[in-house]
Amino acid sequence: MTMARDRPMTISVAVSPCPNDTAIFGSWVLGQGKQLPDVRASFVWADVEELNQAAAQGRHDVVKVSAAQALRLREHHAILSSGGAFGLKHGPKLVARTTKTPPAVIAVPGLHTTAATLLRRAMADVELVPMRYDLVVNAVLTARVDAGLLIHESALLLDQYGLHCLLDLGRWWSKWTGGLPLPLGCILGRRSLGEDFLGAVELQIRASLDHYQARPDAVRPLIKALAQVRDDAVLDAHIRAYVNAFSRDMGQRGREALAALEECVHFSR
Repeated sequence: MTMARDRPMTISVAVSPCPNDTAIFGSWVLGQGKQLPDVRASFVWADVEELNQAAAQGRHDVVKVSAAQALRLREHHAILSSGGAFGLKHGPKLVARTTKTPPAVIAVPGLHTTAATLLRRAMADVELVPMRYDLVVNAVLTARVDAGLLIHESALLLDQYGLHCLLDLGRWWSKWTGGLPLPLGCILGRRSLGEDFLGAVELQIRASLDHYQARPDAVRPLIKALAQVRDDAVLDAHIRAYVNAFSRDMGQRGREALAALEECVHFSR
């Protein structure tokens, strides 16, 4: 595939600073391993719900979004087969201070997230209060809300917060779909870039992930610098939870999981 041109093309690539995204994109960011020829990538980091909104506004060429949001934005964006986050054992967790009273007001990490979309499908008649994902635990602990929906590393650190898990949406999803992987995040590419170019971006993402897996220490400082929680054990657990074979290529099984998620997206409208 040739993409030669008179001057390098610059594209905007936006991802979250979470360890799984940095592990996948870090080698590309650092210019290590195989790189797209004649292309300069300008990288932006933002919270996942900020990325969801930015994608809806068409602000980036390539952008990581919640899988549910990816399904909503397919008119102008293609869902790339690489770079996504699929949960195999882990998923969002609904937590509260007590199990005695069903929650009515729930903090969620953004209304467009996959987590909020699944919660709407699993529970009815609740009020969702959006906030940045890392503020949810404190909102629950200080009784600003009845319960909170945890994602990213906060979902992996539940035991440290002294909160009760009311609903594990990863387990709910597995039971509801008969064991499909849970699509949490996907990479969107602007359709106007063309199929050939987006195919090259997919290959670049795979090459970046392959380089990280071959030389993780080369990307580790960047992962640690961008992460909210920098404990090595937490970083490793986060990457193991959300970087897997589906991150390299979602394949048919991943596409089946997205098709199942689409029912939740339609339900939550």
